[in-house]
Amino acid sequence: MITRRLTQLYAGLVLYGLSMALMVESTLGLDPWDVFHQGLSEVTGLRFGLIVIITGAAVLLLWIPLRQRPGLGTVSNVVVIGLAVDGAIALLPTVEPMAARLAFLISGILLNGVATGLYIGARLGPGPRDGLMTGFVARRPGRSIRVVRTVIEVTVLSVGWLLGGTVGLGTIAYALAIGPLAHAFIPLFTVRPTESIMDGKGERIDAPAF
Repeated sequence: MITRRLTQLYAGLVLYGLSMALMVESTLGLDPWDVFHQGLSEVTGLRFGLIVIITGAAVLLLWIPLRQRPGLGTVSNVVVIGLAVDGAIALLPTVEPMAARLAFLISGILLNGVATGLYIGARLGPGPRDGLMTGFVARRPGRSIRVVRTVIEVTVLSVGWLLGGTVGLGTIAYALAIGPLAHAFIPLFTVRPTESIMDGKGERIDAPAF
């Protein structure tokens, strides 16, 4: 079980980085956090993936006052996605025709949905940005998770755009598509927990929970 979960986690994180690279190379607009990442990259001159790692680590520090506990998936998210997106950007060709750019965009959004389902479904800890959102909600149970997420994403989108990040068709398409895609793929890839049962000798054994 743990081997499958680890394989699924790291496959999801690598594919997530690839999905980000496809959207970056489409030059048609990015999701809110990646607009922020790209804006910082433009200002600092640092590689996009390195900015993703630095931002993830900074967001993870914000978990401390929120009393959130990171899992293996959380820490891996910070590092693996940044390395994967830089590697993919280096390998992907630059495309000029609009049809090719649209193909990159659509492929990136779809792959992002699959990757989200894979790494969240592994149940080894949320990404630092997702944990920030749920941490704010946990501190104030009356808050709407939808409102908190909207406030955070509008803020990073606005700052990223002001710094030079790309906002466009891809930003709108991602916002409309990622919810339904996550809704479809997270249940599909979620690893079912195990439950402890007693064998005939009174020993505890793990069995899939159905």
